[in-house]
Amino acid sequence: MKNIKFTFFLVIFMSLLINTLKADRLKDMVSFAGIRSNQLMGYGVVIGLDGTGDSSLALTLQSMQSTISQFGMNVDTSSLSAKNAAAVMITADLDPFTKVGQKIGVTVSSMGKAKSLRGGTLLMTPLKGADGRTYAIAQGNLAVGGFGVEGADGSSMSVNIPTVGTISNGATVERMVEAPFINSENFVMNLHQGDFTTANRITEEINKVFGPNVAKALDHTSISVRSPKDPAQKVSFMSLLENLEVDPASPIAKVVVNARTGTIVIGGDVRVTPAAVSHGSLTVKVNEDSNTTPGQTLYDDAGNVTTTTEAKTENDTEIKAGADTASAFVFDAGTSLADVVDAINAIGTTSADLVAILEALRAAGALRAQMIII
Repeated sequence: MKNIKFTFFLVIFMSLLINTLKADRLKDMVSFAGIRSNQLMGYGVVIGLDGTGDSSLALTLQSMQSTISQFGMNVDTSSLSAKNAAAVMITADLDPFTKVGQKIGVTVSSMGKAKSLRGGTLLMTPLKGADGRTYAIAQGNLAVGGFGVEGADGSSMSVNIPTVGTISNGATVERMVEAPFINSENFVMNLHQGDFTTANRITEEINKVFGPNVAKALDHTSISVRSPKDPAQKVSFMSLLENLEVDPASPIAKVVVNARTGTIVIGGDVRVTPAAVSHGSLTVKVNEDSNTTPGQTLYDDAGNVTTTTEAKTENDTEIKAGADTASAFVFDAGTSLADVVDAINAIGTTSADLVAILEALRAAGALRAQMIII
């Protein structure tokens, strides 16, 4: 039984190892120029709120008046109340090749004084693109994940965000965004992380599979690929292309430091040339105190006061300085990431100390990596 379990776990381990060493698919490494999503935005009104709306906000009242006037009714804003309504902004992403009549999800966010959009219904709202044209129409009941309560004494509590909701499949596409995919003879692939070696490997792999001069690297990010002229063959060609497996080049050695959170990420290809590092800290302690000398009164033989001195107060400052024992370690030639981490962890440094050591190594020319502060 033990041998069976061992064999089972060994098979799992080997399969994971094989998957780890497997080359990356092209679809995970690049994006295709012209095949992208587009952002849509619209302004609308949510109604049906349970007293958590904008109340007397002028923007919401004017929007309600404009909506009602479309049905042939003239209503003054003074006779309206937005207690159960809220002015909102609607955002959505229109995915590439989305056809007219298909549904997309939308996000609805309050922009006024509404405390919650829970239970609300979005009235019909046009969603426009950056060119000002309407691409979808949104309407429907909101799903809000948060809620908030407020007491009479002004105390309140909220869970998640009650002023933002979503409508799954809440918008109908009314206009399609034209993509150059069908009519173009060539298309461009853009690497997510530009690298000349990776771009060259992708070009060689494509030409090996589909024939010479099908792909041509334009720079370290873009690769031009000649596609079939027959539109019916383009989809099959793209399916084969995006599933090609290519070994990406090793990334540039980088050390990324987030100064706000103290997070430090050291790339696996970081190397250190021979260097000696000594790290210690100087402690200075200052104690402020005061000494008071009481006044004195002197008398003569007859008991008369001859001299009177006032009390004196003098500052007494004590300064102590001491340095902790400095920790020193040496990096030999070809030191790897694991050696750097082990040596620094051995002296128990903080993230600030680690940044100081790495900065000093880079200034000395011993750190073979880019230092990026975010």
